[in-house]
Amino acid sequence: MFFNFLLCAGILVTLYFLMVMPELKVNPKSSKFDGWFYAHRGLHDNHTEAPENSLAAFSLAVDRHYGIELDVQLTKDGVPVIFHDYNLVRACQVNRKISELTLEELSKFRLFESQESIPTFEQVLSLIDGKVPLIIELKIPWDAGPLCEKVSKILQNYQGLYCIESFNPFGLTWYKKHNPEVVRGQLSTDFVKEKIEGSRVQYFILKHLLTNFLTRPNFIAYQHNYRKGLSLTLCRKLYRIKTAAWTIQSQEELEENKGIFDWLIFENFIPK
Repeated sequence: MFFNFLLCAGILVTLYFLMVMPELKVNPKSSKFDGWFYAHRGLHDNHTEAPENSLAAFSLAVDRHYGIELDVQLTKDGVPVIFHDYNLVRACQVNRKISELTLEELSKFRLFESQESIPTFEQVLSLIDGKVPLIIELKIPWDAGPLCEKVSKILQNYQGLYCIESFNPFGLTWYKKHNPEVVRGQLSTDFVKEKIEGSRVQYFILKHLLTNFLTRPNFIAYQHNYRKGLSLTLCRKLYRIKTAAWTIQSQEELEENKGIFDWLIFENFIPK
């Protein structure tokens, strides 16, 4: 009986190690992202004329020589735009979803009462023009194909350094199949502690990075408050994968995470 228990336990532990195993072959582009601080949604302040995910915020980040993390999703008419939330309520005081409106309809709204409108992905790429590296978060509610296809096509003509990341493993699987040369990252956090509504089973799988065996990410982007999690620790220390911390909110937090994460994504302060 005890032997059977040990055997079962050994099998489960082995399966766990295999499931959280990321891509072991190092993507040569990964190291090019080292040595930068990444401005979360641009160098923004939502009480100024440079709110999050705006052209003004991205321009400021480029001027200060910071890398940029940004969010991309599709409009109703299939245009990739830069916007974080699925709903416009927080940023534009309108209870509509990005996916429910065309680009023309979205152009009427302003971000956080500024003069800035919601930019398209192409507009942002034209502004940045390869001057700083990009971490591009793919906002995928479910089906990854439409957004990944549009984003990938636009990026074919972009000469700058970029990687993609997503909470949705299907986005990484799409890139693994169609563009394996692109550096891809799995986003995660402790969804339950963050009180994010959704399936407990799904969030357990994502929190513990149990889809890595399918997606084979080149890096893990994790909320730094939960940096001691077992799966993240295994990926970082055993499998030696690159890791990104989001979102650092102070110089003190930055110092705490410098020796743990390879890439640091910051917000609401200027790193020293």
